[in-house]
Amino acid sequence: MSPNTSSESATPLFESSDHHHNEEEEEEEETNRGCCKNVLDVVEAKTQLLFSLPMILTNVFCYLITLISVMFAGHLGELELAGATLANSWAVVTGLAVMIGLSGSLETLCGQGFGAKVYRLLGIYLQASCIISFLFSIIIAIIWFYTEPILILLHQETEIAKTAAHYIRFLIPGLFAYGFLQNILRFLQTQSILWPLAIFTGLPLVIHSGIAYALVHWTSLSFVGAPLAASVSLWLSVLMLAMYVTCTKKFEHTWGGFSLESFQYILPSLKLALLSAAMVCLEYWAFEILVLLAGLLQNSETTTSLIAMCVNTEAIAFMLSYGLSAAASTRVSNELGAGHPNWAKNAIGVSLKLSLLVGVTLVLAIAFGHNIWASFFSDSSEIIKEFASMTPLLAISIFIDSVQAVISGVARGYGWQHLAVYVNLATFYIIGLPIACGLGFKTNLQAKGLWIGLICGLSSQAVALFLITLRTKWAKLSLPEKDNRENPVLV
Repeated sequence: MSPNTSSESATPLFESSDHHHNEEEEEEEETNRGCCKNVLDVVEAKTQLLFSLPMILTNVFCYLITLISVMFAGHLGELELAGATLANSWAVVTGLAVMIGLSGSLETLCGQGFGAKVYRLLGIYLQASCIISFLFSIIIAIIWFYTEPILILLHQETEIAKTAAHYIRFLIPGLFAYGFLQNILRFLQTQSILWPLAIFTGLPLVIHSGIAYALVHWTSLSFVGAPLAASVSLWLSVLMLAMYVTCTKKFEHTWGGFSLESFQYILPSLKLALLSAAMVCLEYWAFEILVLLAGLLQNSETTTSLIAMCVNTEAIAFMLSYGLSAAASTRVSNELGAGHPNWAKNAIGVSLKLSLLVGVTLVLAIAFGHNIWASFFSDSSEIIKEFASMTPLLAISIFIDSVQAVISGVARGYGWQHLAVYVNLATFYIIGLPIACGLGFKTNLQAKGLWIGLICGLSSQAVALFLITLRTKWAKLSLPEKDNRENPVLV
C-alpha cells in the first residue's frame, strides 16, 4: 500500500458506487456528526467499547491456549518448565507473531471492502490470505524442526534446547491452525461480527484444559502431550469458526465458497501481508531482544527474571488496549471504504481519548497492585522489591503503549503498514535498543536502563505515528459514478 499522506485526496483501496445522496447531503451529515464530539462522541465511544470487549476476550483466549499447555508441561519438572517456556517464546517470536502480522492485511482489504460494499471480494481475500499463511507456515515449520541446533547456536543450554525442540515439534500442527484462525478472526472482525469470535475461541479453551490433562497424565505422551493439546485445541477453534462461516446465512454475500479466483489475489495481497508482518514482528522482536540483553547484565538471573516479568506485564496490558486497536482499525477501514473520511477521522479521535482512559486505568492498577502482581511470578522478596522499583517505568511504558496501539490500528485500517514498518525499524532499532544498551551496560541503571531505552523507543514510535495521522489529508473522496467492482485497485 502506498497512500500519499500529503496529497490533496487520500484515496483508500476501494471505492463504493452505492451512494444514494448527493455530495451536499453527505457533507451536511458528516458536519452534523462532527459537531457532537466537543468532548467525546458518546455514540461512537459506545460502539467502540462494545466492539472492544469481545476482541479482548478473543485475544486472551488464544493467548491462554498456548500458555496453559506450558503450565501443564512445567508441572512435570524444572527442565520441562524451562524447555516449554523457551519453546513457547521461540514459537511466538518466529511463528505466531508472523501469523498475526500476515493476517493484518485483511484489516485493510476486508475492512475497506466491507465499507465499500464489495462483499464478494471479502471471501476471496480471506482465501488468498489463508494460502499465504499456509505457505509461510511450511517455511516456519522447517525452521521449528531444526530448533535444537539453532538454540544451541544462540548459546542456550544444551538440555534445555533439546527439551524445547522436542516440545515445539508437536506444536507445528498448531502453527498451521493459528494462521488460519487469525485470518478468520480478521474476516469476521472487519464485518463487526464479534461475539462468535469470543465463543468459538472460548469453548476450545475450556475443552483444552481437559485435553491437556488427559494427554499429559493419562497417556504415554507425557511432556509432548502439552503442545499436542494446544495444536488440537487450535484446530477445534478453526473448525468451529469455519463451520459458522459456511453454515450461517449472514455470510451469503461475503463468503461465496472456495474459488480459484483467490489465486489471482495472492501476489497483490502478499505485499501488504509482508508489510503487516514486518510491522508486528519488529515490535515483538524488540521486546524479546530486551530479555536477551538482560541475560548479559551483572546478576543476570535476577535481571532476566525482572525484565521477563515486565515484558509479560506489558503484553497482558496490551491485550486490553488491543480491543481499542481493533476497533480503530475496523472503524477507519469501514468508513474510508464507504467514502466517509470525516467519520473515520472522528472515530480516530474517539479511539485516542478512550486509549488515554484505558492507559490511566492500567497505570493506577499497576501502581497500587504491583506487589500482588509480582507475587504471581515469584516468591522471592528480592524480585518483588526490584519489581516495585521498576513500577514507575513500567507504568510509563504501559501508558504510551496503550496510545500507540490505537494509532497502529489506524495504520492497519488505512493501509499505512509501509510507513509503520519504517517507524518501528527506526524507533526501536535506531533509537530504543541503542539507548537501552548504553544505559544498561555503561551505567549503574542495569535493568532500569534497558527499560528506559524501551520507553524512548515506544515514545518515538507513538509520536511518529501520531504525526503521520495529523499530517494526513482526510479529504472527501472523489468517487466515480461507475466503479469497477470486480477489479478494484489493490496497491
